[in-house]
Amino acid sequence: MTRITATTLASSLALVLMGAAHAGQPAAAQPKATVIRAGHLVDVDHGKVLADQAIRIEGERITRVEPYSAAAVGDAKVLDWSRYTVVPGLMDLHTHIADEGQSADPGAPLKSTPARDAFIGARNARDTLRAGFTTVRDVGVYRGFADVALRDAINAGYVPGPRMFVAGAYITITGGGGEITGLPKGTVVPNEFRVGVADSEQEVRQKVNYLFDHGADFIKVIATGAVLTDGTDPGESEYSEAQIRAAVEEAAKRGSFVAAHAHGAEGIKRAVRAGVRSVEHASYLDDEGIALMKQHGTWLVADIYNGDYIDTVGRQEGWSAEKLRKNLETTDVQRQGFRKAAKAGVNIGYGTDSGVYPHGDNARQFAYMVRYGLSPMQAIQSATIGAARSLGREAELGSVAPGKSADLVAVAGDPLSDINTLEHVQAVIARGQLVCAADGEPCADGAR
Repeated sequence: MTRITATTLASSLALVLMGAAHAGQPAAAQPKATVIRAGHLVDVDHGKVLADQAIRIEGERITRVEPYSAAAVGDAKVLDWSRYTVVPGLMDLHTHIADEGQSADPGAPLKSTPARDAFIGARNARDTLRAGFTTVRDVGVYRGFADVALRDAINAGYVPGPRMFVAGAYITITGGGGEITGLPKGTVVPNEFRVGVADSEQEVRQKVNYLFDHGADFIKVIATGAVLTDGTDPGESEYSEAQIRAAVEEAAKRGSFVAAHAHGAEGIKRAVRAGVRSVEHASYLDDEGIALMKQHGTWLVADIYNGDYIDTVGRQEGWSAEKLRKNLETTDVQRQGFRKAAKAGVNIGYGTDSGVYPHGDNARQFAYMVRYGLSPMQAIQSATIGAARSLGREAELGSVAPGKSADLVAVAGDPLSDINTLEHVQAVIARGQLVCAADGEPCADGAR
């Protein structure tokens, strides 16, 4: 199988983007400790807001959180965020950072190059980080392992970006929701765009292990058709329960999990019964599916902002009539299912499908989650401690607490009274490093 390796792409990033290695980070040596003075701190572990807190950072970790005082500061450097509300670094569980964004041209991925994709991924990663999203789950790429390369480039310091957990490629049937379709007759799709294609239980097992062998952190299975893949039906199942279970079993052997793209009611239930960690989209989630998700502790990751963007921008840009029709058919029913799932107490993680809309606008979904059933605190928790739990990383991520990664976001105002405040980021710290701040280099402020 011909493919561009993660090492090749990472090397490409290293050569062309070394100048961005420490963008947004101070050049001078850092003192032993920094204390952030937070005017208000959202304590997502306990669901409350604390006033005038001192957050002590040493290296990449938070070491203490306590009321602000001279004793709390000691000999540390003070970063004054007393005007701001501080929330933990935000987490988006459904992104496509390492791919070119959605467009009217279904063949666009084939017209790009690995080097161009590396530049695109680096830009997307930077925009995401500056929007306050310090951790993401990247749930699939068309060019196999481009996400692995980007993750490794970020970890190596070649480019700025969020902490990434990546899938490597889509596990999908031939011609299914994870394939590139809608192409002119006779178009040959190169093998590097079909790394995860599997049409039997045995092939699913083989491809899952192949992805892990080449750097994937978890597995993404396309269990049903897709809204944005022409020629597929979102309501129709594309894998059997046994085939999905095969992926789950192989992932478990690697200490990992499966996220299932599933729009249709039956596909959702097959995925839940098979043991997936999360269901993505869940457009046609019904009462039985909600009960199953509650029973199994399955996470719902529903991109309930996207429908409005697709209907507006997709029409302006001439996306296919099929995509626009399927979007209309799924948008409202998905939101009503989300409302019912929230009321039932299903585990909800924050995931937006960024890449369909511009990266950096990830926070726009918060308002939709509040509109469709979550409290502002619950919405914030879905993108912090809840998201960390869904990844099995709550011991190190997801809240501002001693021992955890120093990932912090500052906003002006109170996100619990106005959730849209999270769209206007004033400052970001990721892994203990200042990425951007309102008093210096500006951060994100809504749409680019």
